[in-house]
Amino acid sequence: MNEANSKLDYEVKDGIAFVTLNDPPANTYSYEMMQQLDRAILEARMDDAVQVIVITGKGGKFFCAGADIRMLADVTPSFKYYFCLHANETLSRLEQTPKLVIAAINGHCVGGGLEVAMAADIRIARKGSGKLGLPEVSLGVLPGTGGTQRLVRIVGKSKAIELMATGQLFDFERGVELGIVNQVFEAETAEQFAQMVHEYAVQFTTPNKAAHAVGRIKRAVQTGAEIPFESALALERELQQQLFQSEDAKEGLQAYVEKRKPQFKGG
Repeated sequence: MNEANSKLDYEVKDGIAFVTLNDPPANTYSYEMMQQLDRAILEARMDDAVQVIVITGKGGKFFCAGADIRMLADVTPSFKYYFCLHANETLSRLEQTPKLVIAAINGHCVGGGLEVAMAADIRIARKGSGKLGLPEVSLGVLPGTGGTQRLVRIVGKSKAIELMATGQLFDFERGVELGIVNQVFEAETAEQFAQMVHEYAVQFTTPNKAAHAVGRIKRAVQTGAEIPFESALALERELQQQLFQSEDAKEGLQAYVEKRKPQFKGG
């Protein structure tokens, strides 16, 4: 994954796949980076050793500033369309992978960068390290990598329209108020923030949590919220049945009966 022309870094540690967008100075994404992100998502999805995925940006200034504007200015309208289509497919694949995805926002997270972060399940930000927002209107376009649709599902129609039509940027605390950011961590350095994110992510891995159950909770919510209620209940039952057949469910139920802490193994 870390080939010579790589635009991202990929590392698995303690059951966590760390995917780091790496294209300085602003970690903007090109078609090449999106292809590499797509491959990283699939690699993490298929790897039984990976229970949680963390996406972050290289360095301490930017999580991601969105698409490479210079690249978009030089390519054909047809390329732009297929570029956006592939980016949408990539983020949908991330969203539908039944493993918890955490966006560790360690710097400015604007435009397409926020669109990437909104495809994660949980968003953690480093206090004072940057701004959030979807300012595409200032370029005469709209947030075209799922931004219009994911933001409205987080903040509601009126607020989503206001945020995108004004193109305003705001701090992470405002992001918490809007429900875009889950938590803001106070960290003096980027390294300290990375360690805090690691400690936060580990709680969702075995033996601390039944990682399969965490993943199925994610899948039930992400998929179920977009389909009719009765269909969502059917999906919930199917996912529950999968878990009932797992070794971790047997361990969890047995530990409850025996009044001890369960030791989950991810089976």
